Amino acid sequence: MSFLDRVNVGFAALTMNADIGLSASQFGFGAGLFFITYVLAEVPSNLALERYGARLWIARIMVTWGLLSAGTAFVQGATSFYVVRLLLGAAEAGFFPGIIFFLTHWVPPAYRGRFIGAFMAAMPVASVIGSPVSGLILGMDGVWGLHGWQWLFIIEALPAILLAPVVYLVLSDKPDDCAWLAEDEKTWLSQALAQNEGVATAHVGFWSVVRTPAVLLLAVAWFGLTGINYGLSFFMPQIVSGFGGSKLTVGLLSALPFACAGIAMILWGARSDRLGERRLHICSAVLVSIVGLIGTAFSSTLVVKLAFLCVASAGIFSALPLFWSLPPTVLPRAAFAAGIAAINAVGNLSGFIQPTIMGQFRDRFGGFEGGLGSIAVCATLGVLLIWRVSRPSPGLATNTPVHS
Repeated sequence: MSFLDRVNVGFAALTMNADIGLSASQFGFGAGLFFITYVLAEVPSNLALERYGARLWIARIMVTWGLLSAGTAFVQGATSFYVVRLLLGAAEAGFFPGIIFFLTHWVPPAYRGRFIGAFMAAMPVASVIGSPVSGLILGMDGVWGLHGWQWLFIIEALPAILLAPVVYLVLSDKPDDCAWLAEDEKTWLSQALAQNEGVATAHVGFWSVVRTPAVLLLAVAWFGLTGINYGLSFFMPQIVSGFGGSKLTVGLLSALPFACAGIAMILWGARSDRLGERRLHICSAVLVSIVGLIGTAFSSTLVVKLAFLCVASAGIFSALPLFWSLPPTVLPRAAFAAGIAAINAVGNLSGFIQPTIMGQFRDRFGGFEGGLGSIAVCATLGVLLIWRVSRPSPGLATNTPVHS
């Protein structure tokens, strides 16, 4: 629901832009503004999660983002659209890195590729399910006097609000807090969690964490990777709709690349865990995605363009969960919360910059080739940085293969 409420604005744009008078540049800028406040509030939110516990803080995040996402249905023009996107970014800040931090309390390092992959598979699944559903909802024009895009924001925001109390009642912050694990199971899990982690240290200050070279390099690398994700997610419906067809047809076709991505990221994460290798798996997946982006930019038929979009989506979504297996191997344990939040915050600036660039290219040149090219360049830089920072360190053991 987090990902769907973040990117459903791409579907709404098919009719919303004309209804409230947004140009492609204004839409791209407004869609990206989400990430400005998201970045500014990211680290404080993640530190609050560490202090108050995951179940309480995540439930709070869900209620506020659900209400504001529904509020997007009532924007009247560019200014109100910008304001709501800024508020939505602040509301949702901390959710994703909070979950990643939460998982470090539950999932031993050798299993994280598949577990984080399973969690992040919800991102393409949100698009697989949400794309055709969004297409159907857009057809509700005139129901109770509202536009289809207004119903889109209202209906798709409700599950987040309804799930918040479920999160609060069901989640346990740490294994020691849960009642459904036996004592011997808690002991085993605690020992497994301690293996191959960063070196345990005393409390590490936030600014000292941010200045760590590994954090800075990973943040820039994450910028390059997430640029592909958000560029495709925000503009996929508009790329596909350029070939014509009904809103439902656009929704179904837009779902195809994300369906491929969901399958690929689960299989690739499991393979990485089985072989105990991260570096090559991450970099090769991103390179595959870059090839897909270039192919998408320069193909002229719907079938070929869709094929390359499937390649680009499968590659990037296979790399994203594996990326988050890297920070715990290069950061001290006391710096996990701040380090993960800092990497995600800086990296997610791409969510503002890349849609803005794509909108500018779209208005100026009438196509998406320039925008897709800029994303590919940033992703290439990300690959180089990941290859550099993930070099095995003599003082830090790598994850051991897991056979099951």
